Amino acid sequence: MIKKITTINLLVAAFLLLAMVGCQKFSKPAMGPYPVDANPPGGPLKFYEAFDGTTTNSLMNAVDSVRASFPISNPLSSTDGIKGKGVLGATGKYIVFPKPNDWVEKQNDFTVAVWFKKNGQTLNNKGTNGPEYFVSLKAQKDYHWSNATFFFFLEGDNTACAVKTEFVDAGNPPSIPQSDNWFTWESAAEKIPGLLNNQWHHIAIVYTASNSSLTLYIDGVANPNVKKWGSHGHINLDVSKIAEMRVGAGPNTDATGDDWLASTWKGSLDQFRMYGTALTAAEIKSLFDNKL
Repeated sequence: MIKKITTINLLVAAFLLLAMVGCQKFSKPAMGPYPVDANPPGGPLKFYEAFDGTTTNSLMNAVDSVRASFPISNPLSSTDGIKGKGVLGATGKYIVFPKPNDWVEKQNDFTVAVWFKKNGQTLNNKGTNGPEYFVSLKAQKDYHWSNATFFFFLEGDNTACAVKTEFVDAGNPPSIPQSDNWFTWESAAEKIPGLLNNQWHHIAIVYTASNSSLTLYIDGVANPNVKKWGSHGHINLDVSKIAEMRVGAGPNTDATGDDWLASTWKGSLDQFRMYGTALTAAEIKSLFDNKL
């Protein structure tokens, strides 16, 4: 009797196990390991590319770890990063995502941070002096003169490099015409030396809506020239006008010309992060210290 009951119990347990497995939902094939931050669902980190994939699938190598979402395209090659692997930018090539997850919808304060390595003068796609972009949010046709809702780039050489960002506010309420604002470090006194020396550097921009300020951090240290947008408050980007997100390129498409809005990043990138909150100075320093 004991043996019979044990056999029945084992059969029941096996049936239940098979039923549980059969009920699981698998929406896509297993991706293998990829970097994941300690960031709870709905947490402050909205978009994160570590570029640490080691497969032959370039889309896996640029996966967004927050939502495990793949880019639409990634023609960039892998290279040694500040931590693990990074990507190597190229003329006329860049990574494309539909959008930066819910970064636009959830932002009030925000942070954008990335590690980069670039040797010498920034260049346009024709090979002459021009900007090189970390990221841009390409806008739908005829939305804004820049064809963007946001971009972030460097322009200069290792002696003096400008840092420039632009944001296009949708207007609040929407009946108010859109406005744009540049936050730049480009005057002779504000340009930064030593950024384009073929060494890894960390750069971050932190917007605080309560005082409408944008703070620039280089290698974990806040730049003393904090930029303000009057009493503007929340930067209200229009998510409905975003056509795509480009990592490593401006919003225009001109693979071989001198259009400054089409220029691409031609150095290395690693650890690209977008937060829906203003990180503190200590948190920025931690990203730098830990090569995150």
